[in-house]
Amino acid sequence: MSPVHQYETPYATTGLEIPGYRVTRTLGVVRGITVRSRSVVGRIGVGLQAFFGGNITLLVNLCEQARADAFQIMISHGAELGGNAVIGLRYDATELMPGITEVLCYGTAVVIEPV
Repeated sequence: MSPVHQYETPYATTGLEIPGYRVTRTLGVVRGITVRSRSVVGRIGVGLQAFFGGNITLLVNLCEQARADAFQIMISHGAELGGNAVIGLRYDATELMPGITEVLCYGTAVVIEPV
C-alpha cells in the first residue's frame, strides 16, 4: 500500500481502530487470494516428516508463504484504492481439492491520520 502522508509502511490490524490515529475515509473491502499446492518432491518430504513426527516444517513454510502472499496482494489492492491502512484484517483458507488450498486475506481499506 503506498503510504499517505508521512507513513513509511502501511498499517494493518485485526482491530477496528489504530491507537493514535483516526479513520478519515473508509474505502471498502480489499482482499488478497493465493492458491497453493505442494510439489511431488515436497509431498515426499512432508510424508517423511509426518512419518517421524513433530513439526512439519515444509508445510509450516508453505502456509507462511501463502499467508504472506495473500497479505501483500490485499495491501496492494488497498493502495490502488488510495488507502494507507487496513482494519478488520482476517484470514481464511479453503481446500479446493486434495492438496490444493486457497488462502484469503481480507479487511477494510481506510485512510488514517494522526489524532
